[in-house]
Amino acid sequence: MPELTSLLTFAVIALGMVLTPGPNMVYIISRSICQGRTAGMISLGGVSLGFVFYMLCAAFGITAFVRMVPCAYDTIRIAGALYLLWLAGQAVRPGGRSPFEVRDLPEDGPRTLFLMGFLTNLLNPKIAVMYLSLLPQFIDPARGSVLG
Repeated sequence: MPELTSLLTFAVIALGMVLTPGPNMVYIISRSICQGRTAGMISLGGVSLGFVFYMLCAAFGITAFVRMVPCAYDTIRIAGALYLLWLAGQAVRPGGRSPFEVRDLPEDGPRTLFLMGFLTNLLNPKIAVMYLSLLPQFIDPARGSVLG
């Protein structure tokens, strides 16, 4: 079990990140508005699986691998940045639409909703930085099971 000060520090940082909306929040809200509560919950499931993926990466030491192979971290970081640039490009091109503009989205099935939520989270640079750079600083294997 981590020290109380470490838990509180991490909780404050995590709260700050949660309170700043990003692609995950926009995706879940847009699907909930357009397709209803069930679609929003399925999308949330996909986003949550992305959190679990990054958490397991940190717990199993894949963060150490990412640090030893800078190309791996750069790939994640650059993919997230390209995704954000693509969203920005969609907003500024002639006749383009802002991702925040209200519009009807196509009805997607549960598999597509879940997969889009998962990929939105995996390509979210804020989440990648938090789990792969910040979380390992709070992990102390000497204090017990990392997975616990």
